[in-house]
Amino acid sequence: MSVDVFEPLAGLEGVGSAARAARDAVDVLLRDRGLRRVSADATAEALLRGAHASAALAGSPATLDEVRRGAADGLASGAVRMTGELMALAPRVDTAPVQVWTRLHQLAALDLGPSAALGHLRTLDEPVPDDIPGLPPAPAADEMWERLSALAQNLTRPTNAPGLVVAAIVHAELAMLRPFPSGNGLVARAAERCLLVARGIDQVGVTVPEAGHYELRGSYASGLSGYAAQGLTGVRDWLLRSCEVLTKGAELSPLVSS
Repeated sequence: MSVDVFEPLAGLEGVGSAARAARDAVDVLLRDRGLRRVSADATAEALLRGAHASAALAGSPATLDEVRRGAADGLASGAVRMTGELMALAPRVDTAPVQVWTRLHQLAALDLGPSAALGHLRTLDEPVPDDIPGLPPAPAADEMWERLSALAQNLTRPTNAPGLVVAAIVHAELAMLRPFPSGNGLVARAAERCLLVARGIDQVGVTVPEAGHYELRGSYASGLSGYAAQGLTGVRDWLLRSCEVLTKGAELSPLVSS
């Protein structure tokens, strides 16, 4: 019998109620608008705003207008490329997660390094990337491969945990493992968004969780560091923060201002 590793984390103090409240915020957004009335333009706008926010968290100075005009730097251009395929990749994230993550990296890092490194998981003889400011050092390649494999296997198994919890754990694990030579923050946030779509939290992609992370950017690195270093307390705090992020992501949806 396979072990459900996500369910116990969803049972940590306060997480269940916070996850329900965040899900309610998304459901109210969609219900008030009417799910069938959500246009492809609204999804595209939400994804664009998410790309800008994710790139800004990674250090991009590009404005939203520059991103919209295609006049942005490599970080923002990569984030936009990822979101261009995100809705198509999302259905595969539960069955072929590593392939989805590597494809996201191919899109994210096109302007960030040599083409041979695109979609390439780092190996023992490669330097450990330090591309997410404020985090402790990433594990060596052998530990990274072991944890990444376990994460992928667990994603393909049934779980009773809310999709939001699963998405938040995947985000944190990819951010801490930094499996790619560059662009790991962009990939981690896009992977979270893929799971929010795939697991029915926001299946039409009109919330902007990346903007929620940006709004709470003062606790982004410290939340990830706590996740890595403070045991279940750190995991609980990261999950609670992720619930707040999703609520903010619903508030920042283009549906709210349309």
